[in-house]
Amino acid sequence: MRTYAGHSSAAASNELYRRNLAKGQTGLSVAFDLPTQTGYDPDHPLARGEVGKVGVPISHIGDMRALFDDIPLDQMNTSMTINATAMWLLALYQVVAEEQAQASGADPQAAVRALAGTTQNDIIKEYLSRGTYVFAPGPSLRLITDMVAYTVSDIPKWNPINICSYHLQEAGATPVQEIAYSICTAIAVLDAVRDSGQVPPERFGEVVARISFFVNAGVRFVEEMCKMRAFLQLWDELTRDRYGVADAKQRRFRYGVQVNSLGLTEAQPENNVQRIVLEMLGVTLSKDARARAVQLPAWNEALGLPRPWDQQWSLRMQQVLAFESDLLEYEDLFTGSLVVEGKVAELVAGAQAEIARVQEMGGAVPAVESGYMKSALVASHSLRRQRIEAGEDVVVGVNRFETTEPNPLTADLDAAIQTVDHDVEAKASAAVRQWREERDADPQGRERAAAALAALSRDARSGANLMPASLEAARAGLTTGEWAQALRAEFGEFRAPTGVSGSVGVSSGGSDELKAVREEVRRTGVELGEGLRVLVAKPGLDGHSNGAEQVAVRARDAGFEVVYQGIRLTPEQIVAAAVAEDVHLVGISILSGSHMELVPEILAGLRAAGAGDVPVIVGGIIPDTDARALRAQGVAAVFTPKDFGLNDIMGQFVTIIRAARGLEERTTQPV
Repeated sequence: MRTYAGHSSAAASNELYRRNLAKGQTGLSVAFDLPTQTGYDPDHPLARGEVGKVGVPISHIGDMRALFDDIPLDQMNTSMTINATAMWLLALYQVVAEEQAQASGADPQAAVRALAGTTQNDIIKEYLSRGTYVFAPGPSLRLITDMVAYTVSDIPKWNPINICSYHLQEAGATPVQEIAYSICTAIAVLDAVRDSGQVPPERFGEVVARISFFVNAGVRFVEEMCKMRAFLQLWDELTRDRYGVADAKQRRFRYGVQVNSLGLTEAQPENNVQRIVLEMLGVTLSKDARARAVQLPAWNEALGLPRPWDQQWSLRMQQVLAFESDLLEYEDLFTGSLVVEGKVAELVAGAQAEIARVQEMGGAVPAVESGYMKSALVASHSLRRQRIEAGEDVVVGVNRFETTEPNPLTADLDAAIQTVDHDVEAKASAAVRQWREERDADPQGRERAAAALAALSRDARSGANLMPASLEAARAGLTTGEWAQALRAEFGEFRAPTGVSGSVGVSSGGSDELKAVREEVRRTGVELGEGLRVLVAKPGLDGHSNGAEQVAVRARDAGFEVVYQGIRLTPEQIVAAAVAEDVHLVGISILSGSHMELVPEILAGLRAAGAGDVPVIVGGIIPDTDARALRAQGVAAVFTPKDFGLNDIMGQFVTIIRAARGLEERTTQPV
């Protein structure tokens, strides 16, 4: 039983973890901030506005010591949501465990072998959804392979990779796509480990036994439960037939779950509580397909960062189910059900066909590099949005049953979410600079750090397993940014396909509402003597691009010329693109909470470039107080998750452009 937590600083997160463990939480699930996830120190320019926002910043071994102070790691089960820099964070974790054992007079090697937990480390889904990749698929797969080989040998209870269907569903995947693309990722990893020669064939069953999955559970209860049974069947067949694993225990489909955050609503957020409970039941009612670990989001995640009380509420949901209900006392409730068996067979057949399609392309890596999987997810998400807008998919409180009584939970909205202290970034930046200065002021410390850095680069070039060099880098006091930069210098960086250009849009010309907007876009273009151009941009390190992609696709369907360059742009790059493309509107998408730092920089940059008259709009999870402040600084409009009607948003784009260009206001009418 976990809650996903971490913010501000290592010390603040440590306090939160110890408080949650005292309340009955049985494992830790660590959220790292975006600079840590993408390999930057807090004082790097790209970390601007992102430090401590969506997780805890960990820059070096000192931070990791503080994060787990008074928490015995050899007795803990820790899940770490980390991917591109997973090897580095595991190295830091191991070294802290060794130090804890030495301090207590225990055997450090025994403490390391006792470590239990998971590094997420699924880089494929990062190219498709979350966007916290650093390197190209090839080098990324090498890092995963090295970690798998190392943990099987040295940390036998550790799960070195958590293959994540969760984020695929968040990016719009259907159940068939969620199953298929996850299995394809597993095939890519297992083939790479097998072909590396680092694990003897007779021990390959141990590799399979350490592969775990992190799954999404949506609100369509029956379908989600059947999805898990289909996953079990396909995994068992794959590991038996493709990899020859004879031991049924090693072939178990071992998964943890976080229930769906995509379906949480800002409108009537109290409805999120029953959604979370239903979604939890989908992965617990069926004993034969039951999750090993469950972590639940909080009811107010669509509003902002949950408070400790909100996390406690989610933990208590699990405890009531486990200890008050009789749900865990019986054998599987669905064995022999014709409905369940039929649905499972349908999902298995669909997933097998999609797996075969990807394998014909050469597997998951080529399917990422070609943009096939990304385009498929963007298309699925677009179709989902269309069904919600048309009322075909009902979302209570959003597109039906919208009348509501005043909500006492959100009466004081600013107090209904956790806020991060404004000086977190400045403190973290100063601290990491001090760490490096003190390390290098000592000749022995400086020499050891330099030698560790050189060894890391050398092993990256030679093809040696990179885990030993990473462990020495941790012990020598290197920082997250230094470790990642050494590998960037050898491996280069990568920009994944956006999936937007190849994605389907609205079919059959769209609704009357969209047709009216399209006509208004055309008329306004005629009045201006040029087509309307929109720049959709994602500044900072936030890689959650689903919303930006859907806006870009719908803007294209509405007749706009769309400029979308993907994730991780600096304010300077966004300004340069706006000027070079001579756009009529700039749309900024930020979900990480860095809007108050990055948006003003973009506004100032546009003014300095002589483009201060280009209207800027912002979309994301933005509290009302921040939205008011952004509008006061010149932002033309702020959109949050409650603004789900993309056609209405497109209409507002036209209105904003007309106002900025001094044109007569028009009202779109259905044709």
